[in-house]
Amino acid sequence: MNIYVGNLSRDVNEEDLREAFGAFGQVASVNIIKDKFSGEPRGFGFVEMPEKAEAQAAIAGLNGKDLKGRTLNVNEARPRTEGRRDRGGRGGGRGGGRRSW
Repeated sequence: MNIYVGNLSRDVNEEDLREAFGAFGQVASVNIIKDKFSGEPRGFGFVEMPEKAEAQAAIAGLNGKDLKGRTLNVNEARPRTEGRRDRGGRGGGRGGGRRSW
């Protein structure tokens, strides 16, 4: 199961997450999402756990818990949707407003 972990402190690294989730079972992978330009963590990541029961126990056990000064938001990751980058309602990013020509 793929698990979303939000509200991560900038001090949390992948090993910290592996250790926290490892207390509930086997961890297949950990990925903290970073900004593609600055390389700074964006405050969320994903943990993959192969056993669904262990993953659900980790979600129940870690959601709302403190890790390095921040309260974790932990739940089952939703599949990405195709229109994720769409800005919705902005006319394709052209901007509205007054035109002066």
